[in-house]
Amino acid sequence: MPAVTVENPLTLPRVAAPADAVARPVLTVTTAPSGFEGEGFPVRRAFAGINYRHLDPFIMMDQMGEVEYAPGEPKGTPWHPHRGFETVTYIIDGIFDHQDSQGGGGTITNGDTQWMTAGSGLLHIEAPPESLVMSGGLFHGLQLWVNLPAKDKMMAPRYQDIRGGTVQLLTTPDGGALLRVIAGELDGHAGPGITHTPITMIHATVAPGAEVTLPWREDFNALAYVLAGKGSVGADRRPIRLGQTAVFGAGGSLTVRADEKQDSHTPDLEVVLLGGQPIREPMAHYGPFVMNTREELQQAFEDFQKGRLGTIPAVHGMTGTGPQA
Repeated sequence: MPAVTVENPLTLPRVAAPADAVARPVLTVTTAPSGFEGEGFPVRRAFAGINYRHLDPFIMMDQMGEVEYAPGEPKGTPWHPHRGFETVTYIIDGIFDHQDSQGGGGTITNGDTQWMTAGSGLLHIEAPPESLVMSGGLFHGLQLWVNLPAKDKMMAPRYQDIRGGTVQLLTTPDGGALLRVIAGELDGHAGPGITHTPITMIHATVAPGAEVTLPWREDFNALAYVLAGKGSVGADRRPIRLGQTAVFGAGGSLTVRADEKQDSHTPDLEVVLLGGQPIREPMAHYGPFVMNTREELQQAFEDFQKGRLGTIPAVHGMTGTGPQA
């Protein structure tokens, strides 16, 4: 799991929650069910079973892989529409190409993030490059959906390609964790991602036996999802492992610990920490559209069917144009 790393974390700025910060309790720990997305790549549905009041402004998150593809096996998603929210695709291992109906796109690889604000709508495709399809190889990443408030749902689409080398790297006082701030800020240190809805997104690598206690905005919610390894969360040390999400309650700090002993193929605890300011607006969500009312959903489908969200570039043909999640 390379993402972005550093040889000696103690060379980085150090962050820690103040001693008087109120620790956030752990409300629940859920286990993500497994499934398949797009043309058949394996995913874990990280937020399945969690009440939306604990997720807002996040909508869903899939862990894609970790999977070792044989030659000819790598898969992606066909052309599909989006409207009303943002998709955040974070590639930890492997490589993905993306393209949209407005001419945007690019390639993201180890540690890169592609942040797409769908806004008023577009068509989009994500797929491994032909070289990876031919050779096979390791693929691992995340896709997070972030809601947009009603005032921004019909804004013009926008891309941010966040290269791994631009993320803000931090550590804990003892150097026991590497913290990658992808978006938002942590203790005054800002990540490169620009968000319409205030959020914080961090990928933390926690060494065996190490503990991380971070300051956390009290007006944000707080979630921790385990990408690999095992450990515990909160003051009462609730166990957590690969494929599980911890939901924290109110407070000014959160704590994650890595078990002393990890699996042989997973040297550290790898965890994604998410926080966001709840939008607290009605949400109408169906497939690739996230709006505020049923009428707006119906309009989105009508606009898609009539080609108002864009057309697929001719070079790619017209296959796979149906709505995808």
